[in-house]
Amino acid sequence: MLVGGQGTRLRPLTMSAPKPMLPVAGVPVTAHMLARARDAGIDHVILATSYRAEVFEQYFGDGSEVGIELEYITEVEPLGTGGGIRNVADRLRCGADDPVVIFNGDVLSGLDLGALIRRHSDTGADVTLHLHEVEDPRAFGVVPVTPDGRVLEFLEKTPDPPTNLINAGCYVFRRSVLEAIPAGRPVSVERETFPGLLADGAHVAGYIDNTYWLDLGTPAAFVQGSADLVTGRMPSSALPGPVGESLVLPGAVVAADAKLGNGTTVGAGARVGPGAVVDATVLFDGASVGARAQVTGSVIGRDAIIGEGVVLDGVVIGDGARVEPGNELRDGLRVFPGAVLAAGSVRFSSDRS
Repeated sequence: MLVGGQGTRLRPLTMSAPKPMLPVAGVPVTAHMLARARDAGIDHVILATSYRAEVFEQYFGDGSEVGIELEYITEVEPLGTGGGIRNVADRLRCGADDPVVIFNGDVLSGLDLGALIRRHSDTGADVTLHLHEVEDPRAFGVVPVTPDGRVLEFLEKTPDPPTNLINAGCYVFRRSVLEAIPAGRPVSVERETFPGLLADGAHVAGYIDNTYWLDLGTPAAFVQGSADLVTGRMPSSALPGPVGESLVLPGAVVAADAKLGNGTTVGAGARVGPGAVVDATVLFDGASVGARAQVTGSVIGRDAIIGEGVVLDGVVIGDGARVEPGNELRDGLRVFPGAVLAAGSVRFSSDRS
């Protein structure tokens, strides 16, 4: 599992934790994807880490609590997707022709990993890619395939894509093919490994699966993913509570007349005051929302304080920040950790930095 990204698009949340360790519906997104791996019968996962590597082992340990054996390997220098994959080769235990599943720890996916592995084995492919159909593929790399599923080429972002099938970031490699990736230097699977395999006549297969898939790389996607987990649109056996309109973690205090909805998560020890409305929002552990505040589509960092009557719509509040009463923040504004917005200092801002 590749979990080395810094998550710069999610700053300031990722200033204190790597993106794959941010709490999505109460637990790190990595926990949701490890649960899917476990449920598919995978019992050994190597976490390929880089940024804030120590955080992963501190949280998951040897994996016994999540029912899977975990190992950790840390990149000293960034190696890219292909280099990161090659970097774990010595920790693999399978034979040369056995399948190795590679997946991202910061993507929410309902992909049936067992079905992907079976397709790989049945076709005898060297590599099999999870492909996902999107309405507008211009923001993604696209992967045209033949009618029987063989990959024809890999195309980077283009204004006129020939297909709406995108590379969804989950692969099955024959181990010997994985070990042929150059070691000790940065390698991109998208720009170097996969095109090189096609040029050499390798069998690169595509597995089209249109179940739930979401890259959590932006605040809006982060909020959506958390809400989809809470409401059950994206099933996960790692969800720390029943599916519903909201998820309230142990130790949180929510006033009787406060309103929570549309997949809101209230973290452990967080507080929501009387008359507050919190909709489609993620409150990290220890966050506080004051009386009569209105918070929509936002992420409130750990121990952040939102004052009485504050209005937040589509914003990110960093850990330990404080927004005093009389403020109204909208449209992508980000408040960095520890910052204090004095009473009535901001009525509205579209400044996204």
